Amino acid sequence: MRPGTRILVVEDDPSIARLLQLELEHRGYEVCCAADGEEGLAAFERLRPDVVVLDIMLPGMDGVGVLRRLREAGHRTPVIMLTARDATGDKVHSLDRGADDYLTKPFEVEELLARMRAVLRRVEGEEVLRVGSLTVDTSAREVRRGGRAVALTAREYDLLELLARNGRRVLSREKILDRVWGEGAGVDPNVVDVYVGYLRRKLEGPGEGRLIHTVRGVGYVLRED
Repeated sequence: MRPGTRILVVEDDPSIARLLQLELEHRGYEVCCAADGEEGLAAFERLRPDVVVLDIMLPGMDGVGVLRRLREAGHRTPVIMLTARDATGDKVHSLDRGADDYLTKPFEVEELLARMRAVLRRVEGEEVLRVGSLTVDTSAREVRRGGRAVALTAREYDLLELLARNGRRVLSREKILDRVWGEGAGVDPNVVDVYVGYLRRKLEGPGEGRLIHTVRGVGYVLRED
């Protein structure tokens, strides 16, 4: 998983939630924790995570209820269920309702990370991101605008994919630095502006409209007007 991967942890045990948050943030991931089902759904809408770690036994709306609401709303975000239960029937019940994987407590953080990497590979391997006439094939790392292929460097591609995954959402320069260059990389923030300039020259040819827009004082957003 890339640094800055967004992870939502919905877990009512504060000691488990805090441990996961510390361990995952130490590895450079962006983590949001929620303690019940309703809070988890609200956090999902705010964060739009790349992967959800969801406890089954939650107060109020349980984890299966949260999962059902996410799938009914059309969200395909990978979900890994956590529970103290170890019955085959509970696993089948969750998987049948759209869970991507299942982990029984107690577990090692490294095993959870391995499972997250696996479900993200499955999802990202099939995904083509589209913003207007722009398509980003995340499996082949190929970019096209209209009928033409766009050749990008690895860093340019990572920046464009980040913007495409957050279509119409404004990202600050600080957020882009953390997600593309890595937290604590010590890079001059102006490098973001430089690479946006590179992308604009490659993506916005004669007769083609602007794709990457500057929101003054905030950052950048990808959209085709």
